[in-house]
Amino acid sequence: MSLNKHPDFLIIGAGIVGLTIALELKKQFTDSSITIIEKEERPGEHASGRNSGVLHAGFYYTADSLKAKLCRDGNLAWQEYCKERALTVNHCGKLVVARNEVELKGLDELYKRSQINSVELKKITAEEALEIEPNVYTFDRALWSPTTATVNPVEVIESVLKDIKEAGITLLNNTTYLRRVGGKIITSNGEFESAYVINAAGLYADKIAKDYGFSKDYKILPFKGIYLYANDQKEGMGLKLKTNIYPVPDLRNPFLGVHFTVTAENKTKIGPTAIPAFWRENYAGFEKFNMKEMIDILGIDASLLLANNFGFRKLAINEMMKYSKRKLVQLAGSLVREINQDGFVHWGKPGIRAQLINIKTKELEMDFKYEGDETSFHVLNAVSPAFTCAIPFSEYLVKKIKEKINS
Repeated sequence: MSLNKHPDFLIIGAGIVGLTIALELKKQFTDSSITIIEKEERPGEHASGRNSGVLHAGFYYTADSLKAKLCRDGNLAWQEYCKERALTVNHCGKLVVARNEVELKGLDELYKRSQINSVELKKITAEEALEIEPNVYTFDRALWSPTTATVNPVEVIESVLKDIKEAGITLLNNTTYLRRVGGKIITSNGEFESAYVINAAGLYADKIAKDYGFSKDYKILPFKGIYLYANDQKEGMGLKLKTNIYPVPDLRNPFLGVHFTVTAENKTKIGPTAIPAFWRENYAGFEKFNMKEMIDILGIDASLLLANNFGFRKLAINEMMKYSKRKLVQLAGSLVREINQDGFVHWGKPGIRAQLINIKTKELEMDFKYEGDETSFHVLNAVSPAFTCAIPFSEYLVKKIKEKINS
């Protein structure tokens, strides 16, 4: 079968957002031809396949945000999806704990947000928290999120890829976007022309958007996230928890702090870090080193250190210290009563958070961000909880795309 180089819709990026947008487009434009191009050998090789697997409940986000509007429904949608397809779901819930009296105000703020966002969240005593997880430590009280769950993101992506195939959507792996020349998209797999282009390229979404005249005030600033896994090989060395345990986060930035995650397979891990990365795919060592990106990113980091708008200096220093396993375990240890310092030995696969920053205001974008017109659409900021939100997020974005096309 010949390759269609003139699809109605061309999607750049086969992460979870790009894939779910494709499926939603097929629902809304049933007779359309849709092609997804992906630069890697397989979809989901970056953030989508490397994330924590947590289906967030939706109580962290301010009521005026897209995250707040979409997270609760996304959580329910994925749990239903996984149930229908017999995929692994760990209905383990989440405890949010206070480490001291000062953090009780943070618990109150999160509870307030849960009520505004219509998300189920319960105020519980320290004693009730111990009934849920006997090893948890909290000062006076905690919050219990019964709808938080964990899935295996790779398993979910594999299932979505089956849906893509069944829908008749073309997926081209090993096809890298190179540049735009007029109405043509030049790739490593030849030239394409499409009536409408959708950019869901994650770490490179801002660069592609600039080719179309968008993302003028924004750049992607990468942060490296790493998890440290418990040692399950030796008896008594690991740490088995019944639920996720999170601290009260610093609500000035979009990171949730070092916490315990119970995976879909019921393994315990500590993390993630939010270490400033030096280039966009700075996963390990000098792999995929890019000097131009490093110079650009270090320039942004320097301006953030100077401005210190959201406590970036302290954030950067604290995060760099988390390259130490001992330091990471020590931080997580404040959330539990007992922890074996030598019980966490294995680093997980690093992930890079494609965090958007407004280069004029020097502020991190806290919410999802997109821009577009009648010929192209660009998903600029699709960070956590984008995986949780992906199904309703794609519905929302396709609605916006239809408005742009018809404008």
